[in-house]
Amino acid sequence: MVHNMTEGNPIRLILIFTVPLLIGNVFQQFYNIADVIIVGRFIGVHALAAVGATAPLFMALLGLTIGLASGLTVIMGQRFGAGDNDGVRRSFAMCVILSVAITLLLMAGAAAFMPFLLSLMNISADLYADSYSYVMIVANGLIAMMLYNLLSCACRALGDSRTPLYFLMLSSVLNVILALVFIIRFGWGVPGSAIALVAAQAVSALLCLIYMRLRFPMLRLKRQDWHWDTAFAWQHLRIGLPMAAQFLIISLGIIAIQSVCNTFGAETIAGFVSATRIEQLAMQPMISLGIAMAVFSAQNYGAGRTDRIRRGVRQCSLVSLAFCALAAVAMFTQGREIIGIFTTEQDEQLLDAAWLYLTMSVPFYVFLGQIFVYRNAVQGMGISIVPLASSLIELVLRAASAFILAASWGYFGICCASPICWIAACLFTSGCYFYIMHNLPRFR
Repeated sequence: MVHNMTEGNPIRLILIFTVPLLIGNVFQQFYNIADVIIVGRFIGVHALAAVGATAPLFMALLGLTIGLASGLTVIMGQRFGAGDNDGVRRSFAMCVILSVAITLLLMAGAAAFMPFLLSLMNISADLYADSYSYVMIVANGLIAMMLYNLLSCACRALGDSRTPLYFLMLSSVLNVILALVFIIRFGWGVPGSAIALVAAQAVSALLCLIYMRLRFPMLRLKRQDWHWDTAFAWQHLRIGLPMAAQFLIISLGIIAIQSVCNTFGAETIAGFVSATRIEQLAMQPMISLGIAMAVFSAQNYGAGRTDRIRRGVRQCSLVSLAFCALAAVAMFTQGREIIGIFTTEQDEQLLDAAWLYLTMSVPFYVFLGQIFVYRNAVQGMGISIVPLASSLIELVLRAASAFILAASWGYFGICCASPICWIAACLFTSGCYFYIMHNLPRFR
């Protein structure tokens, strides 16, 4: 079912859209969290460190597919908001063509440069073999990841956040079952975890494709919809590529932190990985609100309802602050117990490293939440330069903080890097949003 977000109470529409999206994002996080927990509990701390040491590369690949799919389908959302069904179909066909082509290039690039990237990340010799096998299996399955995210974003562009959720929930359960079977029953070790992840994502993509073909007449493409139009392709790429670059840049900042962290030893690496996985879960309400804001903004921008964008941003900003407060309470009251889920070995160094990172980052979630609201509101209007610049600020400050502060303060310095970049990026992004809304005719 598709939903028009150009009429009705903005925050009600956004929250109705957000809830299934949030559930889906939490389940998507279970892909990687389940792998980490299973690897840590059934193989050991060193295997957990091997998977965790490459986690930023996995997040970079995942972020590229999500960013590209989200950016490409902005035009779909705008065409839907304008009531142009032919434009929706043409846009969807163009999204498929561009995403497949770019994904194949990414897979080729990963195969060529992965050894160099792992070397750049300071992967130690005792972790290298497992790290390389894990990340390359994920990279070779990138087409399944891209297909699922594209189909999900296409549904969301039309206001439907429920359809992708059902298949994602099913495949998340399948991922856990396959990981347990491949690791415990077959003894495939770390590679078994990666194979389970890719197989589960392929299942969710296939099921989503079949369902959309049967239930979404608007997306049943005709031969003429596949006609190549360079100008139309560029209209998609000028939003899709910067948004993909935005996710990549953020991931590069995390890679910089991880490369510094990888010099501290297996226990510290495992603790850092455990903490960041918990943080990823805590961030899902903020991320989901941001995605909902992008869809809401795109549809209302296409319909010329910029007054609704302003109202939606104000309301969404307040809801994000409430989510951040709840996340902070949950972290400070239950964080240390949650960390213990990742391993059966009660390693105090691991627990202390994870707890330090969480206590340093949680108070600054308020800034991170606002970044998602303002960045996605601007992105939905098709203005991609601001999110890209915001991401560059995050990259520079996160990397610089990690390298400089770690040299003086050790692991504590690494824990300071994210809060510093969140504050700066929030101030920049919110300032740009208000400037754009004040001078909106110049940006149309």
